[in-house]
Amino acid sequence: MTTSATDRAKGVGLRSERGPVLGAVMLTSALVALDSTIIATAVPTIVRDLGGFSQFPWLFSIYLLTQAVTVPLYGKFADVLGRKPVMFFGVAAFLLGSVLCGVAWSMPVLIAARAIQGIGAGAVQPIGMTMIGDLYTVEERARVQGYLAGVWAAASVVGPTLGGVFAEYLSWRWIFFVNLPLGAVAAWMLWRKFAERVDRKPHRIDYTGAALLTVGCSLLILGLLEGGVAWGWASAPSLVIFGFGVVLLVTFPFVERRAAEPVLPLWVFQHRTLIGGNLIAVVVGAVLMGMTSYLPTFAEGVLGTGALVAGFSLAALTVGWPISASLSGRVYMRIGFRDTALIGSVFIIAGAALTTLLSADSAVWQAAAAAFVLGLGLGLASSPTVVAVQSTVGWERRGVVTATNMFSRSLGSAVGAAVFGAIANATLADRFAHPPAEVAGRLPATADPTSLVLGGHAAGDPVAIGFVRSALADATHHVFLALVAVAVLSVVALLLMPRKTEQLTFL
Repeated sequence: MTTSATDRAKGVGLRSERGPVLGAVMLTSALVALDSTIIATAVPTIVRDLGGFSQFPWLFSIYLLTQAVTVPLYGKFADVLGRKPVMFFGVAAFLLGSVLCGVAWSMPVLIAARAIQGIGAGAVQPIGMTMIGDLYTVEERARVQGYLAGVWAAASVVGPTLGGVFAEYLSWRWIFFVNLPLGAVAAWMLWRKFAERVDRKPHRIDYTGAALLTVGCSLLILGLLEGGVAWGWASAPSLVIFGFGVVLLVTFPFVERRAAEPVLPLWVFQHRTLIGGNLIAVVVGAVLMGMTSYLPTFAEGVLGTGALVAGFSLAALTVGWPISASLSGRVYMRIGFRDTALIGSVFIIAGAALTTLLSADSAVWQAAAAAFVLGLGLGLASSPTVVAVQSTVGWERRGVVTATNMFSRSLGSAVGAAVFGAIANATLADRFAHPPAEVAGRLPATADPTSLVLGGHAAGDPVAIGFVRSALADATHHVFLALVAVAVLSVVALLLMPRKTEQLTFL
């Protein structure tokens, strides 16, 4: 199969040098992925220098929030202006945010700079995936997207380790300054090697729709990220945030129906391939969030490993995902996108089920084996559905459908963070509120008791440590059970997709 006639007319894939462009996309993706996790182990050092301990969770939330809500906008702009200018804007905003993070003199300034970083990051992933869709054929995309998936999965392991190294041996500010030369190299490679021809014509930008979508999604994701953490789920702030968010998002489709050039056209939600592909992206985002957040926590807090070994238990996922994604191209060319993804969903369910069998007596290799099986499933389910979504449209709409898919994954991550966090916190709160008689009075009164078994050491009262390990084992087990439930939803989502994917026609 070759590039489509539309792509050839645009000049995409003919004059571009694919190897350097792929390298640049992988490099920018690595920077964005790393910055979502790299500051995790540097937080104590940052708080020591800047203060604001109560505000530090916003360093993560604001980055995820601004990244997620800008994705649909970039997809539309990429179809109107071309991929290159939108990608350059994203890289420039990301590097500007990196500079401001590196020179931040207070926690509020650092949080604001992280928001700017997120605005830039929102362009990099979807536009990079769209460029891959432009440059590579259907047969080739699975292998290439396997490389990109490996970058994101590896970042979840490498990021915290690098953050700790920078914070301990250099300065936490180098976490952000190191982005500058790498980002500059990636931008230079794209400038020199990526070529496209865009038909320039006047456009009417849908400012009202963009505002409704951005603010509505911001409120929804903010409520999911901070609910149960900064405020209670049933509290006034939570109800107000969700209420306004729902009102704005309900108003959005009415505005889009009348818009000459809607920022997110409603046909994206009216075709089975797109609906199923986007629902799978939600599941992938949630499952990935659950595994990357709680499998290392289980290994470190329950099995008693160090942080590095706990990270290696998750690294098996980064091996399984690229392998299966690379091989999925051969499979879906034989049996189709949906059936390939259904095979992947079986592995996802099996991997999630294996995590529920983990206990305090398990070995680290068993946790790694569960991660590897689940990684195989993610590669077989995610890559074919992304390719299927991209294959339904031509060049002029590929940015929108790819960005919508990436936004769905971000939304899945936000929902997963909220749901899995609520499950773990509720379990731990119940266990710590009703300790056995021999443990009562031995737990820390002010600090989080789980700190007794995290951080690579477990110094203190053996009785208290044993109880905390048991409580953490229960909490992670409940999360893993929820992970199985989410994994089963992948089958339901895939059954919405037609067995045969055809390109949509537009009048």
